[in-house]
Amino acid sequence: MRAEGRRVAVAGGTGVVGRHVVVSLQEAGATTVVISRAAGVDVTTGEGLDAAMDGVDAVIDTSNVQTLSGKKSVAFFAPATSNLLAAGERAGVRHHVALSIVGCDRVDLPYYLGKRRQEELIAAGTVPWTVLRATQFHEFAEQIVERSPGPFAMAPKMLTQPVAAREVAGALVDLALGEPRGLAADLGGPRQERMDDMVRRVVRRRGTACCRRPGADDGQGRTADRRRWTAPRRGRDARHRVLRGVARATVTAGFGARLSAALADVTRLTPLPEISVTRHHGYPEPWPI
Repeated sequence: MRAEGRRVAVAGGTGVVGRHVVVSLQEAGATTVVISRAAGVDVTTGEGLDAAMDGVDAVIDTSNVQTLSGKKSVAFFAPATSNLLAAGERAGVRHHVALSIVGCDRVDLPYYLGKRRQEELIAAGTVPWTVLRATQFHEFAEQIVERSPGPFAMAPKMLTQPVAAREVAGALVDLALGEPRGLAADLGGPRQERMDDMVRRVVRRRGTACCRRPGADDGQGRTADRRRWTAPRRGRDARHRVLRGVARATVTAGFGARLSAALADVTRLTPLPEISVTRHHGYPEPWPI
């Protein structure tokens, strides 16, 4: 869909999905306005929003906060959404599009409470709107590894139906350039995966391991520093077993099972076209991570 002459603001335009949204808009011929703190605009305080919204006819909100706290999630999404909607109303924005998560209306994960509040505010606002709920991204497995401290990546043992962030961005752009739809059909990838398996494949692809023996060669002529390993072997093994047990208990009794159940109950899930997301973007089958 071509968008010459259109001016579209992208909240969170430097994030995982937002940067792809910006590229897709530019490829369609639209003028893009990146709303981010790096650009001098803060959605949580409203600073710089009115100037950024000047002449904008559509907004795509991909803003995000990294937290596992329900209070922090709501504390971010509530003011950010309210400020975007208010600035959009003042600027005469004709379409507000927001990215949400499949299952956020049924699964009481702390982070989801913020997304749920975001949806409520959008639906109650005066700016015509569309909300797209998507499943987890392929990129999420890599994020879990990058954010995990120490030698362990604690991944939920849950089913997911991952979709590429670039595909989600393309869907958001198509929606923003069209007419408001309210709650759009859920978007997911072509098949289900286990999140813990995806994380293991990330680790294998990187060639990393949980830990190395002190003095063992890492394959690049370097050896592990013995001085960093002060606990006796029995203590290390016990600590590792405890951490694995905590991870297993957390996801078994907690959000992994509930989220998997919600995903299995999705009846409006829209599969992507015949070409799978992973193959479409250069990943061989099966997905390498």
